[in-house]
Amino acid sequence: MNPVPQSCGRSASLLRSLLNLTFDEWQQDTGTQSARTASGHRISSLSEKAAPFPFNPFAAIAQGMSSIIYKICPEAMWRSAVEAGVFEGAPVDLADGFIHFSTAEQAEETAAKHFAGQSGLVLVAVDGDRLGQALRYEVSRGGALFPHLYATLDPALALWVKPLPLGDDGRHIFPPLQP
Repeated sequence: MNPVPQSCGRSASLLRSLLNLTFDEWQQDTGTQSARTASGHRISSLSEKAAPFPFNPFAAIAQGMSSIIYKICPEAMWRSAVEAGVFEGAPVDLADGFIHFSTAEQAEETAAKHFAGQSGLVLVAVDGDRLGQALRYEVSRGGALFPHLYATLDPALALWVKPLPLGDDGRHIFPPLQP
């Protein structure tokens, strides 16, 4: 029997091999996923509010993930950030205390879930390697690891910014993304 839940996929398998975790005790308490190490220490998502742990258990995974991450936001908001020289985040980012990003594999689902039917959006590509330790991959939707930036973003770090038009079916049309 595979102790890694199917919903966690490759990321959880990599985490388990890196940290010798057992996932048979995954729990959903206080809204965060958690696990116990082989020595019994409990860890959760990276939020210090959720689990004050002496090291970042997902940092090793981040090194193995694609360095290109994506932010979806209204074009006017991005334009204002460029003029100000800083992107502080959308209202949801400010409320959560970090800027939400997606990997190439997550971007379309993020658009469908959080931006359905919204026009006037842009997709911003950023090299996550340039964000340093402020970028953390944390367990979120379906056990997947999502990139979260615990800092403001310098718009000059954008590799490119492209419009996200709506198709006839109401879904956003994405440019080719680097996985």
